[in-house]
Amino acid sequence: MLFLFILGDVLGAGVYALAGTIAGEVGGAIWVPLLIALFFAMLTAGSYAELVTKYPHAGAASVFAEKAFKSPLLSFLVGFCMLAAAVTSAAGLSLAFAGDYLSAFIDVSPYLAATVFLVVIAALNARGIKESLGANLVMTLIELSGLILVVVAAAWYFRTGDADLGRTLTFKPGVNPMLAVLGAALLAFYSFVGFETSANLAEEIKDVRKVYPRALFAALLTAGVVYMAVGVAASSVLPTDKLVATSAPLLEVVRASGLNIPPMLFAFIALVAVANGALLTMIMASRLTYGMANLRLLPGVLGAVLPARRTPWVAIVATTLVAIALTLTGTLATLAQTVVLLLLFVFLSTNIAVLVLRRDAVAEAHFRVPTWVPVLAIVSCLLLLSQQGWDTWLRAGGLMLVGGLLYLCTRGQRLATGKPD
Repeated sequence: MLFLFILGDVLGAGVYALAGTIAGEVGGAIWVPLLIALFFAMLTAGSYAELVTKYPHAGAASVFAEKAFKSPLLSFLVGFCMLAAAVTSAAGLSLAFAGDYLSAFIDVSPYLAATVFLVVIAALNARGIKESLGANLVMTLIELSGLILVVVAAAWYFRTGDADLGRTLTFKPGVNPMLAVLGAALLAFYSFVGFETSANLAEEIKDVRKVYPRALFAALLTAGVVYMAVGVAASSVLPTDKLVATSAPLLEVVRASGLNIPPMLFAFIALVAVANGALLTMIMASRLTYGMANLRLLPGVLGAVLPARRTPWVAIVATTLVAIALTLTGTLATLAQTVVLLLLFVFLSTNIAVLVLRRDAVAEAHFRVPTWVPVLAIVSCLLLLSQQGWDTWLRAGGLMLVGGLLYLCTRGQRLATGKPD
């Protein structure tokens, strides 16, 4: 069950919409940056596996930061980075929803469609966690079937003799392949994030010290194999320029395969995948906002709940409004890069925390990675950070500035009431 939870969180809408964007960066060798991104994700997953099995009641990255650095502000910023990344990811997914996949059914303004989409997600979120997670189970199975369908369609296309496997080994002309792969890996990394949320389940896992690392690494490897198979399939069926020209690249692959899969069926599957990713991230964002408000790290009004449904309606409204505003600030690719930037700071904190907390011995045996794993993970985070553009830094910096101001205001109120803790 843990394996399926993590796999459902990692396998998401990113590859449905970003395959063409990755191809635009690197050329036909889409699978190469996906492989590099998988390697980077596995390094940081090693740090999570050690800390979760060492502190199975600790929770997520913000608690690891507090244990390691003894700084309430740093711990808050790590938690707020998670929150900001979730809201930004939902904004990007709303744009993916409003793109060419939706246009297979209806022609409507992308920003209007994105806004309506986020409002519907908010309504489902407000109705209740049981209904939301029930919908997530069904949507996870649908989105996985869509990715498998792309691979099957490509295999069928090979029977015609028109598939070009050689494209999967070609890089974009006129660019340095190493730099192109690294830049594309930044986008590809977005397709692997989500595994970090599983740290919150540590207290609910039987035999966590054995089960968690196995499930975590197995889920990431499974997602990596599926993603690379999809990358090879896309490049084999369609030339790079056709993949780049659409915001629904996998739909075009299915159309060109000759398998006679109804385009509207696959477009529906892709829309479900996008909706599933947005629903999961907005559930996490609203609950994290609610939890931080209850801990007096954010204004108390964000902790208000609906009397009947007991859902955090103010947190849901606030995160939805921020996501709607973010859709106006960039494309899916730029928002995905912002998500990665925010999470890289979270991962950087966790990888450093592993090394700092090595001196904190615990009685129970736990999973432990070699020292070079978190060291290489830190290097990989810094490497990916170096590939971010200034617009991404400004967007992420604006979000963190808002977080810092909220923290100072909330702390000021607590000091004024004589309750600094």
